Amino acid sequence: MANHTEHPGLTIFEKIETTVYPDAREASVKVASDIANLIRARNQIGQNTVLGLATGSTPIRVYSELVRLHKEEGLSFRRVITFNLDEYYPMQPEELQSYVRFMREHLFDHIDIPDEQIHIPDGTLTREEVYEYCAEYERKISEAGGLDVQILGIGRTGHIGFNEPGSIEKTRTRLVTLDELTRADAAPAFFGEEHVPRRAITMGVGTILKAKKIYLMAWGEAKAPIVRRAVEGEISEKVPATFLQKHDNIKVILDEPAASELSRRKTPWLVGPVDWDDRKIRKAVNWLSLSIGKPILKLTDEDYNQNGMSDIVTDYGPAYNVNIRVFNQVQHTITGWPGGKPNADDSNRPERAEPFPKRVLIFSPHPDDDVISMGGTLMRLVEHGHEVHVAYQTSGNISVYDDEALRYADFVSLYSTGKEEKELYARLVDSVEKKKPGDTDSDRMLEVKTKIRRAEARAACRYAGVKEENIHFLEMPFYETGRAKKNELSQKDLDLITGILKKVKPHQVYAAGDLSDPHGTHRICWEAIHESLNSLESESWMDECYVWLYRGVWQDWDVSEIDMAVPLSPGERLRKRRAIFKHASQKDQPKYPGSMSREFWMIADERTIKTAATYDSLGLAEYDSIEGFSRWEAQL
Repeated sequence: MANHTEHPGLTIFEKIETTVYPDAREASVKVASDIANLIRARNQIGQNTVLGLATGSTPIRVYSELVRLHKEEGLSFRRVITFNLDEYYPMQPEELQSYVRFMREHLFDHIDIPDEQIHIPDGTLTREEVYEYCAEYERKISEAGGLDVQILGIGRTGHIGFNEPGSIEKTRTRLVTLDELTRADAAPAFFGEEHVPRRAITMGVGTILKAKKIYLMAWGEAKAPIVRRAVEGEISEKVPATFLQKHDNIKVILDEPAASELSRRKTPWLVGPVDWDDRKIRKAVNWLSLSIGKPILKLTDEDYNQNGMSDIVTDYGPAYNVNIRVFNQVQHTITGWPGGKPNADDSNRPERAEPFPKRVLIFSPHPDDDVISMGGTLMRLVEHGHEVHVAYQTSGNISVYDDEALRYADFVSLYSTGKEEKELYARLVDSVEKKKPGDTDSDRMLEVKTKIRRAEARAACRYAGVKEENIHFLEMPFYETGRAKKNELSQKDLDLITGILKKVKPHQVYAAGDLSDPHGTHRICWEAIHESLNSLESESWMDECYVWLYRGVWQDWDVSEIDMAVPLSPGERLRKRRAIFKHASQKDQPKYPGSMSREFWMIADERTIKTAATYDSLGLAEYDSIEGFSRWEAQL
């Protein structure tokens, strides 16, 4: 359920009513329930309900719950009128990226709403027709009685609808030019940023603000910084979502990760009383040390008192005692033995000394996340003699460029005298020439791209010393759509994860915890692991299984979240880089870089060097680089 136990004072910086839920699923069910209750109430008195609808990944679970309520509980949409926020321009309604298609697939084709009551901006118009069309769109909203409810997501630029930075409060439905960051975020759906339209038709900020009630939803840590600006920041055209602060009936609905940058989560000691425990004290002291530029052991009572942390020194102090306590906690996270050091006192180590060696299972969402995110630790585990397994959860095939696939196929045709190999190259060339922007690859092309990623992963594992029989390619079905949009997790997906866990019976599991991956694959892969681990809790080997979460390209750990820090030497960091280079199809220019403009190995280097520098700033030993891990424990 939603978090209603926080002290009211913790929300003093929030200018919009904001509710935080444990996860996006629970939050979506709540929003859908509110909408359904309004529809039912209006249906009973013979009145229409007018909904403003959004697209994108954020509202998908709301729509699936509304569909469920229709099919299982008889919720009728016959008196519902809908107006969608936006549509790319130009855009044909049948195209994969069309919001017409999106809405039909996720909602309209599954409920009893009449077609004439559905309104979505028309991406097929000529430029000369757009102005009058937008004015007519506004008139239709007014004639319907105005929007009763408007559902919104928020873009990383702070856009609502496609009202990009610079949009003013009084704007109405119109044609706009998309921000480059917005286009970069949309690139996976269009198979490359070069295919993303540069314009869109969108409701204006003023149109949105006229809605009687607004729900702004956001999921995941990638949205956390912009959520904080929207909820706590000053109203500014630079962040159009801040105009929502002027609305008198708006609710911001977040999951825990999306709320992580709010003051009540990030620095609660600055806004109200805190129920202190070891983790919170460590977080606060680390923040204080880094904020004022003093190592932990040099902090004074005055430093605590001047930064909203006087109750720490009052209850646990003086500062000297608190400093020693936190310094030791941080110091004890550092280990050169990620699998545990045999025949050693492990009372202050993050990992157990026994059993040794351990069975280790590393889950990698894509075929390169293992070496990008924890390549140094992976090689250390191998060197220490542990039985290391790597399970690649998806094929990663859509991340291979066509010309890269053709290069491999051309090599095979030149090297081989077989007719089949030569015909394969010719068929692939033909399929590429016939493919239009946004089209999915042929099955044969996807197969070739899958094998390219497999070969690269095997090369990286060989370099790292992982035995061939310990390399597992799961190729979870949810991913295998040939496009950026993935399917929901199925039992087949879960069976694959459960199967490899039961086969290896690991003492250690490593999994991706950087859930801000803009393509969603990391989040889905972790959900599958999470569900599988919970389903196996009765297995005897689970009592000895530690689960460590790593992060890599998409985000890094706050130092207060790190439970195990594995230092790397300059030579080990170079070896890690070489392992990343084995993934040649992803080098130089990753196909779907999200907001990243540099190569993944550069970002991985930067992350680990930064983590080491943070430890140094806190007063710990100075290392070249550090890979950090957070321990996950099931909430039973």
